[in-house]
Amino acid sequence: MPIALDSLAALFDLPFDEVIDVRSPAEFAEDHIPGALNLPALSNEERARVGTIYVQQDRFLARKIGAALVARNAAAHLEGPLADRHGGWRPLVYCWRGGQRSGSFTVILQQIGWKADTIQGGYQAYRRLVARALYEEDFPAPVRLIDGGTGTGKTHLLAHLAAQGAQVIDLERLAAHRGSVFGPVVGGQPSQKSFESALAAQMARLDPARPVYIEAESTRIGRITLPPILTRAMRTAPVIRLEVPLAARVTNLCADYTDLISDPVRLDAILTRLVQYHGHEQVDHWRALAAAGDYPALAAQLIETHYDPRYIRKPRPEGIRPLGLPDLSETTLRAAAQELIKSE
Repeated sequence: MPIALDSLAALFDLPFDEVIDVRSPAEFAEDHIPGALNLPALSNEERARVGTIYVQQDRFLARKIGAALVARNAAAHLEGPLADRHGGWRPLVYCWRGGQRSGSFTVILQQIGWKADTIQGGYQAYRRLVARALYEEDFPAPVRLIDGGTGTGKTHLLAHLAAQGAQVIDLERLAAHRGSVFGPVVGGQPSQKSFESALAAQMARLDPARPVYIEAESTRIGRITLPPILTRAMRTAPVIRLEVPLAARVTNLCADYTDLISDPVRLDAILTRLVQYHGHEQVDHWRALAAAGDYPALAAQLIETHYDPRYIRKPRPEGIRPLGLPDLSETTLRAAAQELIKSE
């Protein structure tokens, strides 16, 4: 019997070994339940072909052709990705609306002997739960903001907090972007829906009695927009501001941006975009530093001339708690994380 979902927490608590998304690769790429395995019942081209026949020719013919294609694809999955699944394996299967594709594939799995089931309403039902969690409800746990200028090790501190058992949501990791003009990473960002799925999944697992540490961000990270439930919680959250010497920040930036250092063409293109803020003379000087490989000098000047003035101009909430760090060594960050957790 199809499983009816009433919350995301309920979804992640279901007693299934694996979630199987049988939608097409294009549907899966736009968004899916985090951790789901894509075993398409129909490929992108097959789905388009069956849909065209269904609308323009004959519904019975479309279902007949679709059934044959699903059976062939199911056979390929059984002989491929599912070949090593044991007899007690329990999969949860979904498609777009919880209809033909997931139903057909699940029947085949059940006939083999697996205790397979489907999600009532499919991806659409799941997506409604994500939208409700992010756009209608309150944030599920108290937020603590980790703030500070560029290069102050905010992301590294979050990693140490998580390693010591604190609740952490790393928004830049979820958005695949470091949150500045130099932020894009290789591989690009996820879709807005995919980001929201990943964020909602982490929110569903939060303990409401414990704080969650989040890096201070604007309402956008690259092209990803933060949902209002999160921006509201961040606006009223206590702020921990990292204060780190310039030399340590420079070293940290040079270590964190090795992808740009190893790609001078991309770095030069990004620097050129700063002309609108600092003019040609200043940016040409920065480009010359990059061309000469003097990345510490470039990082220091970007901090002092580009980033820090913008950080200082941002409105700051009351009750900021400064946290001075002499350096950004693993030992220092580990101790800072431990102190923050103890102080809660």
